[in-house]
Amino acid sequence: MVRSGGVRWVLVVGCLLVAPVYMGFAQAPVGRGAAAQQPRVYANMLQVMRAVLYPASNVIFTAQSDDPATFKPAARPSISSDPLTSAYGGWEAVENSGLALAESANLLIVPGRTCANGKPAPIQNADWQMWVQELREAGMAAYKAAQTKSQDAILEAAAVVSDACLHCHNKYRQVPGGMPNRC
Repeated sequence: MVRSGGVRWVLVVGCLLVAPVYMGFAQAPVGRGAAAQQPRVYANMLQVMRAVLYPASNVIFTAQSDDPATFKPAARPSISSDPLTSAYGGWEAVENSGLALAESANLLIVPGRTCANGKPAPIQNADWQMWVQELREAGMAAYKAAQTKSQDAILEAAAVVSDACLHCHNKYRQVPGGMPNRC
């Protein structure tokens, strides 16, 4: 049995041990005066496309013909490489994919990004900016359609996604000379 004085002592010692750690976090610079962290580029445009946009759009395109609600969770959903059978599968995977497309639009305009051929990505071009915005809107259309859990709605949204991809690809991907000339 512990006396109340013993309990107080444990609380005081505990607070003394934890307070410096907490105060260290509390004193970390936040808000005004804190240096803004600049985005850092690690991947070229092709790598961003293959890592984020391609898999996300494929989930949306799959939902056109295969009802996401019918996908059974994988045997080990927490490590499933298929978004539709993962722990966040089904229609939630389609929602997440729409959001991934919308958010990835930001990745396509980060200064310093290069094309796979090493040339700077044309982020300043007016058409690039327009098509990045179109991608952002297409991603949000897919997200909203997925929220309805309607294949008819996702069919329409997938067409919007496809058009957004096609507009940019027609100018920057499907170019004479192939990879050395494309972004």
